[in-house]
Amino acid sequence: MSADVALFGHWICPFSTRVEWALHQRGIGHELVSVPPSAARPNDFVIPQEFIDHSPKLEVPMVRVGHEYLAESIPVLEWLEERIDAPSLLPLDLPARELVRERVAWIDQNAFRPMVGVYYGVERDRIERAGQKLVAALDIMGGWANETAWLAGTEASLAEAVAMPIHVRLAGLQRLGLTAPIPSSWAAHGERCRELLGWDAVEWTQEQEDEFVGRFEAFRRMQRRK
Repeated sequence: MSADVALFGHWICPFSTRVEWALHQRGIGHELVSVPPSAARPNDFVIPQEFIDHSPKLEVPMVRVGHEYLAESIPVLEWLEERIDAPSLLPLDLPARELVRERVAWIDQNAFRPMVGVYYGVERDRIERAGQKLVAALDIMGGWANETAWLAGTEASLAEAVAMPIHVRLAGLQRLGLTAPIPSSWAAHGERCRELLGWDAVEWTQEQEDEFVGRFEAFRRMQRRK
């Protein structure tokens, strides 16, 4: 794969994690340009002009392939499938491909939203409700994985890319108030994901987990003082 590829993103952003994992899983060499998401961007951070020029919302992730740019994780994942000749995360069979896309949309709507609700939650009852919704979604997703080993078929796919940030930050979510038991089927899927090529590129160190947890504990303290 010889295309000039750059990912503008940051480890703390779950949407960047999706793209970083897919790039590594597909074996696509790329430059990583560290740009924190706006919520974690220091006031003195110098935003690259290239990012300003091509990211409509000034949010990560953004990807450059050659002289072309695209932002937002799910469109980027699909675009990379079209633009880069590398092992695919989309099946060739059209019904199977549509299943992947259906599962991607479902995960984005039903698992990602309550996940964000856990760490942006301030009041205990709201955190608990978000956690219950997240675990209910993980139970469904684990059921899919029980059937075929993966979320949308017999091979890891874009569905894994979209769900990967949940596995990456699960311990941090539990420290931030996710108390409902994690379905064993979801935990088993996580163990399989840890054997994939892309895992090492996105797995958090203890320091990263601590920073994630500390950032949202500070956010909660600030919100409660208002």
